Order: sequence, then structure tokens, then C-alpha cells
Amino acid sequence: MNPLPPLRYLSFALCVAGLAASLAAALLVPHLWAAWLALAVFAVLAGTGVHDLRQTRHAVLRNYPVIGHLRFLLEYIRPEMRQYFIESDTEAAPFSRAQRSLVYQRAKGEPDNRPFGTQLDVGRHGYEWINHSLQPSRLDGHDFRIVIGEDCAQPYSASVFNISAMSFGALSANAIMALNRGAKLGGFAHDTGEGSISRHHRVHGGDLVWQVASGYFGCRDEDGRFSEARFTENARDPQVKMIEIKLSQGAKPGHGGMLPGAKVTAEISAARGVPAGVDCISPAAHSAFATPLEMMAFVARLRELSGGKPTGIKLCIGHPWEWFAIVKAMLATGIVPDFIVVDGAEGGTGAAPVEFSDHMGTPLQEGLQLVHNTLVGVNLRHRIKLGCAGKVITAFDLARMMALGADWCNAARGFMMALGCIHAQACHTGKCPTGVTTQDPLRQQALVVPDKAERVRHFHQSTLHALQELVQAAGLAHPREITAHHIVRRISDTEVRLLSNLIMQVQPGALLGPLDGLYTVFRTYWPMASAQSFQPVAAA
Repeated sequence: MNPLPPLRYLSFALCVAGLAASLAAALLVPHLWAAWLALAVFAVLAGTGVHDLRQTRHAVLRNYPVIGHLRFLLEYIRPEMRQYFIESDTEAAPFSRAQRSLVYQRAKGEPDNRPFGTQLDVGRHGYEWINHSLQPSRLDGHDFRIVIGEDCAQPYSASVFNISAMSFGALSANAIMALNRGAKLGGFAHDTGEGSISRHHRVHGGDLVWQVASGYFGCRDEDGRFSEARFTENARDPQVKMIEIKLSQGAKPGHGGMLPGAKVTAEISAARGVPAGVDCISPAAHSAFATPLEMMAFVARLRELSGGKPTGIKLCIGHPWEWFAIVKAMLATGIVPDFIVVDGAEGGTGAAPVEFSDHMGTPLQEGLQLVHNTLVGVNLRHRIKLGCAGKVITAFDLARMMALGADWCNAARGFMMALGCIHAQACHTGKCPTGVTTQDPLRQQALVVPDKAERVRHFHQSTLHALQELVQAAGLAHPREITAHHIVRRISDTEVRLLSNLIMQVQPGALLGPLDGLYTVFRTYWPMASAQSFQPVAAA
């Protein structure tokens, strides 16, 4: 145990030392006015530091007393000086400055209206908007919900906006508790991520989507294989509302992962069912099934073991024939998942190889379209709800994804920013300045759970309120009525087109007959897919 205080408290310690030194000088040489001036200055600074450590609103100030105010000074002057002190809006940035500001404002319950109209270049290629109605609708509220697993024994009424998968271990205990308490207050779902259900998920009782991944954390035997007994014990907890089988994630599809033994604490060991202090491996592929037919049987078995809770899959689209093989297995067995979550390649993670983050996996728009259209083409879309994730943060993002076929959206980084994340990109170092992604008990104390839970709730509610206003302006009654016919995109300096004229659209049942006239992806890869294997087969 290091007896010295962390270096981030150095500025506060220097202020206290300066206060003591100036007080001594003032008492020893009462007529020295500089000593009294220094005493006043250091007294203000030391008092500020004490206040920073005791306040609960700003995690940065709790972790960086006194010196942390520099960040807020730069934030205050950014309208005039943002080109010099604040990162510019580039495509490489996870979110634009305007998007981050919007999340912070909504999380804090501050007004998010802006003067002087749009700050976007409406003439740029790719700019999109929603057509409005001259007869706007009037809705009673913004608690938009859908029912998932209508044929299950325990269907779930879900919000159309929920917390995406983030594991305990990747996030701190306080972050998990704040997210779950916010979900409880706001009436929406919290995905556990593949790290399973920790004791911190259970403190406030918010709805959980339990993610079961290739490591089978929370439901594994001593050899790391799936355990029905351990799964049943967790899955039948009333707090668990849905079961999500993760096949891949957008940030690093096909990669797998490892949590070094040094980071496998006793708490993480208990949640995941792995030995403490030993490297925790997440294999790249599942061991509980090896073929699409076996996958469908696994879906049905988990649904049964959970007591009839909605059970689905999450994946980032890769080889089209593998996705088509899953669909053919649905047709062959009659077993369908209650939901599918499509994760876009633009999704984030705490650590991934740059090549995987930037160049592996299908982006959300294309992946969601392929999944939606395939299910329409085999007449299964009405039986399966579609969720999506991947840089979904604003109400327009939600509306656009629903226009592409989603029933609901998940967000990870948006809710992380609601917790106070400032994109320091130190997630993998254990030195997160706001206590969101660290297991350092001292650092995460800066994240005050009741305060940040309210911010999570505010962000969710304010975003849905904005979605309500968009739906009303379009003259609709529910976000599910938004289609690609409502979205317009500028494709050149002189031409705009409806999104419906730019995206893939397949007619119901089209894949059950001749493939002539269908999109190339179907004509090429549908014949190569087999319910018996994920490997491509020669076309007949």
C-alpha cells in the first residue's frame, strides 16, 4: 500500500503547504504585507480544494482538487477559444463537440436549445433531415415502449432507448451502480455486458439484460464450459428480464479478449465465476454450439431454462453467408430468437487493436439493413424484434435507426458521458479521471452514485422527449411509424433523395422463391449458406 497520496492531489497538497507556510510567515513577521497576501491566496485555494473533495457534482474535481478547475475554465471559454483549447470536430473523434455538449446538458437537466439555428452545413453531401407535417400530432408522453417476446411466458415491455452492453470490470463498481439506479428510476433496461451480473448490478434493482458470451461468465463450470445449473440460478432472478447471447461485438468482432490476472479482483472473480488473479479469457467463438442448427437449439434451451424469458442474439455482421445460415436454421427448426441486436462496427470498447476498431466488421446502417431485409424476405420479421447499437446518441439517431428497421436502440458512450466521462481515452490504464472505467477504489469514489444516477435518468428522459417532438412534428403517433420515406439525404450539391430510394428494400417472402431480381448480396451468398454449417457451400 502506497503511504503517499496520489500525485493528482499534489496541487491541493501544495496549496495546504503554502497556507501553512504563509500563516507562519504572517505570524512571525506581522508587518510583512506580502505574507498576509499569500495567506489570503492560499486560504482561498486550500478552501477550494476542500470544497472540491466534498462536493458530489463533478468527479473531475473530486479526483483533481484545485487543478481540475482548469478544465472547466477551458469549457467556459470554448465558444471563443475552442479552436485552441478544445479538440475540433473531426470524423476521427468518437463524437462531435456538439454531441458531447448535448449529452452533458441533457444529463444535467439543463436547457439544450441553441440560438441562431442549425450549426451544421446543410449543403454538405450526406446531410439528412426528417420531413415534417403541416398537421403535427399531439402525444401524451414520451415513454415509448415495445413488447419483446410476445409469445414467451415472461414477455418484456422495453423502452425504445436502453443502456448498451458494458461489463463490470470494464466499468467501475460505482459506474455500474449509477447506471442501474438510473435505469430503475427511468424505467429502462441495463445490459450487463459479457462480464455477467455483479453484486453492484443488484443494489438498486434496475431491469437487466443478461449477456451470455463465449466465456460463459456467471454460467460456466470449472473448465469454462456452459453450465445449465449456474445459468438457471442467475437467469431466473426476477431482475433479469431478457437473455442476450453475444456472438460478436462491433468494436472488435471475431477477436475475443483477455482480462489480465492482475485485474481479476475478488469481486470480478465472484461475478464471472473465474479464479481471482488468473488471466480471464474470452474466446473468439462459443463452445456450446458449432453449427447454426445447434445455435437455435441453444437459444431454445436458454429460453426454457430462464423460465420463458425473451432470449435473443447480438452480433456484428461479418460474412453474409454466416448470417444467412442462421436464418436458414430458423426456417429449418422453427426456432427463432425473440430479438436480435445488431452491433455496428463503429461501436466502442475500452481497448481494441486499431485495425479492428477501424476496419473490421460491418457498419451499423449496412448491418441493420441486411438483417431487417433478410427477415422480411423469409417472412420472419414480425416474429423478431430488432435492436441496434453503434454511435446512437441523439433523438435523430434513434429516429434514423428506426427508419432503417430497428425497433429499439441501445447506447453505451452516451450513457458513459452522462456519468461524467470526458473521453480522456485512459480506459485501459486504470487512471480514468472521472472514476467511470477504473477499478482504483480511490478514483472511483469521485463518481457519486445518487448524483450520476439522476444524470443517467435525465439523459434518457430528455432524449426521449426530443424524440417525441420529432415524432409529433412528423405527424406520427409512435417512433415505430418512422420509415425511410420520412428521411431525406443530400447526395450532391444539386440533388437530394429520400432515404427509401437509397437503401436496400426486400419484399416479404422474396427469399423463399427465385432470387432473380434481388440484390447481389442475396443472389451471391444466400445459395452458399447452409443451416448445417457456418462454412460456405458450393452453390447448386
